[in-house]
Amino acid sequence: MGTMEIQRRTGKGKPTIWRWQDRFTRAGVDGLLRDATRPSRKPPLAPDVIERVVAMTLSEPPGEVTHWTGRATAKAAGVSHRSVQRIWAAHGLKPHRIRTFKLSSDPKFAANVQDIVGLYVDPPEHALVLSVDEKRQIQALDRTQPGLPMKRGRCGTMTHDYKRHGTTTLFAALDVLEGKVIDQCMARHRHQEFIRFLNHINRQTPADRDLHLIVDNYATHKHPRVRVWLERHPQFHFHFTPTSASWLNAVEGFFAKLTKQRLKRGVFKGIVDLQAAINRYLAETNDNPKPFTWTADPDAIIEKVRRGK
Repeated sequence: MGTMEIQRRTGKGKPTIWRWQDRFTRAGVDGLLRDATRPSRKPPLAPDVIERVVAMTLSEPPGEVTHWTGRATAKAAGVSHRSVQRIWAAHGLKPHRIRTFKLSSDPKFAANVQDIVGLYVDPPEHALVLSVDEKRQIQALDRTQPGLPMKRGRCGTMTHDYKRHGTTTLFAALDVLEGKVIDQCMARHRHQEFIRFLNHINRQTPADRDLHLIVDNYATHKHPRVRVWLERHPQFHFHFTPTSASWLNAVEGFFAKLTKQRLKRGVFKGIVDLQAAINRYLAETNDNPKPFTWTADPDAIIEKVRRGK
């Protein structure tokens, strides 16, 4: 076909058609099977420049700064900011990020992990497994000015400053098998309040069932009066998480959801308003409970801690 007919059928311009005709003339059909290579507008960075940028990123920056930024690295290496970003992406370097960690120093770490994971995976028959902890110092925060709701093209707003109206402590016991939560809000978090919460659990659970409580190593949980209370209630059995390993406690995940979904953006006029909001959220959770499912391999956890040490 002629050039005009090809242009009419394809809707392409004449320069495009001429280029394809020229490629067919020089290379035949094989020349049409792939796009022609085009030279880069900028020459690629030399390997020694890339190595220098990587080595610089992995070393300590000069002065009192703690890490390299993209613009500081570009200025020191004599390349563009975008070039530094491409090098970091190619080598998986993210100097602006840092990940925190904490290795447990508990000598009984492996035994405690296996004990607690065993309760999650294979709970005892005719018994309840409760993950127990307290979320301390929940603040009743009120904003100094009303915010605006979200709308198209703009996120919701709230003032950065706030008014404090006091704090409350939420005691919670998550039933691992059913997903329901036994809760109680109190002003403080001493051993007296913890014993009151244990009595509350005792009233809310069947009298003929053993209760296995997973708790952390907070001093309140090991107070002498708490031990005396446990001696008077032999159906209660405490299982302590290893030190610096509160993430083993399933109720911590519930606390994270509570904070993210209800507390973080909440506006509370006082302690009563805060406690009422918490109670409503817990009521919704108990109306649609979701059982806790443990999926991590305990042997892999123990091996990671051993390797970290």
